[in-house]
Amino acid sequence: MSTLPRYSRIARPIPTEPIGSIPRPLELIEAIKAVDAGAVSLQAIEPLFREAVRDTIREFEASGSPVASDGEQRKHPNFATYAVQDHPNMEPDGFEARLGNPRWRWPRIVKGPFRYSRSADTFLLEARSYAGVPLKQGVAAPTSMSLLYPARPIEGYPREQFLEEVLAEHVREVRACLALGAHTVQIDFAEALLACRLDSSGQLLTRFIQLINLGLNRLLPAEVSRIGVHLCTRGERSCGRDACDDYEAIIPSVLQLRAGRFYFAMAREPDRTEMLGLIRRHIRPDQRVYIGVTDAFDTDVETPEEVRDRILEAAEFIPLTQLGTTDDCGFAPCCGDTRMTREIAFAKVRARVEGTAMASEVLSDSISAHVGGRK
Repeated sequence: MSTLPRYSRIARPIPTEPIGSIPRPLELIEAIKAVDAGAVSLQAIEPLFREAVRDTIREFEASGSPVASDGEQRKHPNFATYAVQDHPNMEPDGFEARLGNPRWRWPRIVKGPFRYSRSADTFLLEARSYAGVPLKQGVAAPTSMSLLYPARPIEGYPREQFLEEVLAEHVREVRACLALGAHTVQIDFAEALLACRLDSSGQLLTRFIQLINLGLNRLLPAEVSRIGVHLCTRGERSCGRDACDDYEAIIPSVLQLRAGRFYFAMAREPDRTEMLGLIRRHIRPDQRVYIGVTDAFDTDVETPEEVRDRILEAAEFIPLTQLGTTDDCGFAPCCGDTRMTREIAFAKVRARVEGTAMASEVLSDSISAHVGGRK
């Protein structure tokens, strides 16, 4: 029996969604390197982009996933700075930090105004032409864009004006994706961990939360209900567990965001019950939490039974009407990432969908009781 019929025939399955990135085909990765080196034009490799997007959605649908994405095949160089690729007002020597492995460098804005050079709604528009299931779309957080501004003020272009333009572009991008029918628009908040590492007092994290909320406050309640925030504190495979990695410093703050959905990496956590307890204490009634049940940094593929058991564990802490499942993180957040193959990534997606279906069957009576009690 295929995964899709099993998941779809459950009356009230636990929602499940991907995070975003899927490893690009090796041919596309090599072609992008050639573009970066000036050997070929971007237009020359356009057929490779189109086929990568088409194949990604085809694989998502074959996996039985009720929600798909384009796998961020066109996001270059990564999920955090795609919006300013080849921006005329940028220089390449901006802020540098370890956000994953290796270190990342943001561009540096040298003059205003600030406008996106590439917007995620264009990716969604293309993906819609191939998809037969709902699509989610990831967007860069305004906190990521805020890192483009240098420490020394730019003459004639104050930071306050820059941040106002960042928020305007962010809200425009989110609304454009929603207008195209996005199932969910996911704000990728990788800078939460970075804020803890740069400032142990928590003040920088607080300012980041405030900045994202300034954008969310410009949206209507119906729009906010379709906005999600992704938090992955395990982006670095080599890092040890210290105060910067602890969810204790981040989860309560992140759940103050006015978003309706949250995606937390959990599969890689050594003590999931501690983290789930934190969520239980801070989740609001109007929020749904999607827990990571597949490790995006481990090439060993989880079994559906392992996924099922992680979900059953989470159900002891999070109300079933507020529980969903996802992957810990994207499988290839950087354009040239080859640490995992497409085959392994989609095997993990299938395990997530199958395991979620199995958990939904186990919990079906409880889910029905919860839903019935809210009528």
